[in-house]
Amino acid sequence: MLYKVFDMSVEGSVGNPTLTTYLIDASDSLLIRERPMIVICPGGGYSMVSDREGEMIALQFAAMGFHTAILRYSVSPAVYPTQLLELTKAMVLIRQNAEKWHIEKNKIFIQGSSAGGHLAASFGCFWKKEFLREAAGGDSELIRPNGLILSYPVITSGEYAHRDSFVKLLRERYDKLVQEMSLENQVNEDTPKTFLWHTFEDGLVPVENSLLFMQALRKKGIIFESHIYPKGAHGLSLGNELTCSPEGNEIQPEVSSWILLAQHFIKSFR
Repeated sequence: MLYKVFDMSVEGSVGNPTLTTYLIDASDSLLIRERPMIVICPGGGYSMVSDREGEMIALQFAAMGFHTAILRYSVSPAVYPTQLLELTKAMVLIRQNAEKWHIEKNKIFIQGSSAGGHLAASFGCFWKKEFLREAAGGDSELIRPNGLILSYPVITSGEYAHRDSFVKLLRERYDKLVQEMSLENQVNEDTPKTFLWHTFEDGLVPVENSLLFMQALRKKGIIFESHIYPKGAHGLSLGNELTCSPEGNEIQPEVSSWILLAQHFIKSFR
């Protein structure tokens, strides 16, 4: 496995944004030569990047035979669109090295949890915008995401918003951009197929966030797969002891099936 850390700094970055790759070695003794890539964006309300939603998810996907990478993006006081530009830089790096790293070019997914889900979904809605095309060197296809995998994502800035995520993301630009960042209004024909899951009991980022995004996808004819689990609080990650905090509040066995369902979603791509 190639484990390597790349600097993802752009103008406006705060701290040390990085992309950490977990690339499965190619071997003449293996039938599979090229593998899907999953870029993971942990949550944290745009105020931190959660370790609970990073490496363990990456390793679970790696155990399924997928390449993975974790984007530890800038958080407050970094201001939008810094995080999108860092994700753009990561996608350029991945696609430019796809042949060398034995990545299936039509199977590059972005997974995000909570606020990381907002980042992933934002990219899925905005990847063809001019400012991201310019950041990609003038080639939007270089950064096209083939699919999204969203775990209890922050989506709406409306009635069911996790307000603090938008305050941290936008800061002094809040009044100007808060409506634009409500992603149920930004889904378009270029938004990729999406897998998403949430819990009915989520009291921090209400399930309506996922429901609104699903409705928007449906209106645009974008294929999606969704799973709404009846029980479970926010921020469950894998829902088992591997991603449980010291307080022990994130074990919810019912939701642990999501990553297996996501595996089938990834394998369904042709």
